[in-house]
Amino acid sequence: MDFLQYPQPLADLISSLARLPGIGPKTAGRLAFYLLQHPRVSEDLAQAIVVANRDIKKCSICSNFTDQDPCALCQNTQRDQTSLCVVEHPRDVVSLEKTREFKGLYHVLHGVLSPMDGIGPEQLTVNLLLKRLEGVREVVMALNPTVEGEATALYLARLLKPLGIKVTRIAHGLPVGGDLEYADEVTIARALEGRRQL
Repeated sequence: MDFLQYPQPLADLISSLARLPGIGPKTAGRLAFYLLQHPRVSEDLAQAIVVANRDIKKCSICSNFTDQDPCALCQNTQRDQTSLCVVEHPRDVVSLEKTREFKGLYHVLHGVLSPMDGIGPEQLTVNLLLKRLEGVREVVMALNPTVEGEATALYLARLLKPLGIKVTRIAHGLPVGGDLEYADEVTIARALEGRRQL
C-alpha cells in the first residue's frame, strides 16, 4: 500500500497499525479509516491502551500480566502449590485456565529459547522460575510444539530433574474433529506417543 497519497498523520496511523501482529497494510488501512470515522471508538481505544500500559505489570512471582502484585492466581491458597505449569506467554495462562483442568500455579517465560534471535535463558524468566521451586513436586511444560518450544522444554528439564522434581509435558496430537488424512506425520507421531488406555 502506498502511503504517499494519504496525509502524513493518516499514513503514520496506517503504518503503526500495520506493525501489529496479523495486521497487513490493507487491514491497517481499513482500521485507520474506521477509527477516523468513529472518533469515540478511537478515544476509547487510545484511553484503554494508555491505562493498560500504565496499570498492567508482571507478577513478581509468576511473571503473568496483572494489575496487582502478586497476581490473583499466586495469591490463591486453594491452588495446588506443589504443581507448576510453565508457559510461553500470558495468553497461554488464560487458555489453560479456560479448561478448568489445571489446579496448580503458573510460570510465564515470556518467550522461548531462540539462539538465532539472540534469546537465551537470560532474556526469559528462567532465574525467577528456579527461585520458586521450594515445595514444587511437578513442573508441567506447556510450551508450544515448535523447535524452540521443544528445545526450551528440554533445557528446563535438564535443570529441574537433578533437583528431584518430576517434569512432564502436555500431550500433543490430533485436535477434536481433526482428520487423520490431513494431519502431518509429526502430529500423528505425537498423537501415538501420547496415547492412553480407554
